[in-house]
This record gives sequence, C-alpha cells and structure tokens, in this order.
Amino acid sequence: GTAISVLGLIAVADVIRTSTVSTISKLKEVGIRQIVMLTGDNEGTANKISTQSGVDRYFAELLPENKVEAVKKMQQEGYKIAMVGDGINDSPALATADLGIAMGGAGTDTAMESADIILMADKLEKLPHTIGLSRMTLRIIKQNIWFSIAVKLLAFMLIFPGLLTLWLAVL
Repeated sequence: GTAISVLGLIAVADVIRTSTVSTISKLKEVGIRQIVMLTGDNEGTANKISTQSGVDRYFAELLPENKVEAVKKMQQEGYKIAMVGDGINDSPALATADLGIAMGGAGTDTAMESADIILMADKLEKLPHTIGLSRMTLRIIKQNIWFSIAVKLLAFMLIFPGLLTLWLAVL
C-alpha cells in the first residue's frame, strides 16, 4: 500500500471582533435584557459564536423568512424587538421588528429602506450611545409636555379670579 502524508491543513473560521463582545456587554449595561442572534450559519458555528460573544440566545440555519418568523415568535413572547441587520436577507425581519436598525456603510439599499434607524458609520459600538441618546431625548420631550401642561393649568386657574388677562396670557 501507498502511504498517505498530509502536506498541509487549511482551517477557516469566523473571528469575533473584540468590539462586538464589548458592545454586547454595554448593551446589557444600558438595560437591553436579551441579545439574540439570527443567523444562516449552521448550529455548531452559531453555538460557538454565541458562547464567545455573550449572546443570550440564537436561532441558526435561518432563511430570510425564518428570520421573520423568529422575530414574530419573540414578539409573541412579549418582547419589544430591535433588530440590527445589513443585508437583503435581513430586510423582511428589519421591517417586522419593532425597531429596525440597518448598518448603513456595508448595508444594502433594501435593508436601509426597511429600517427605522441607519448607522452610517457601521460601528455597532455606537448602538449603546444611540440608545442613551434616544432615552434622553424622550425624557426631555416628556418634561417639555408636562411643563407646558403645568403652565396652562396655572394660567387657567389665574383667569377666574381676574389675575390673568388675555394679553398677559398671550405674553
């Protein structure tokens, strides 16, 4: 028999960026309860990546329509879903999610049209900052509404005793 000798070995694997791991950690710090990965990769790869990155849950071997089903399933479980995606395969799920976030630089036009927010810099690490910024904006809007209501109530109460005239109220 002839002897077989191995001349070389090539291994290919997805490498998780350190920024992805830190971003997932920061998202949890700002109050995101669960990070879920939807991927077309096989079960073994998905399991390995989710373990290394700190993802809480994953759905593997998904076609685009399966991603939509996964989003709907989590919505039925009572979750509000924010989905981040970049490709044409993500577009239907981005549209189905409560909040669709497209990666603008690497993203397809279809993904960007389906999304509510587009991250133009393609940096996931901006996501926790974006969440903080949106929460602060909402808080300011609510404060402004309550301040406006309080001023109107005060004006209304001052009209009846005659302390507030129409021109003073307009001023």
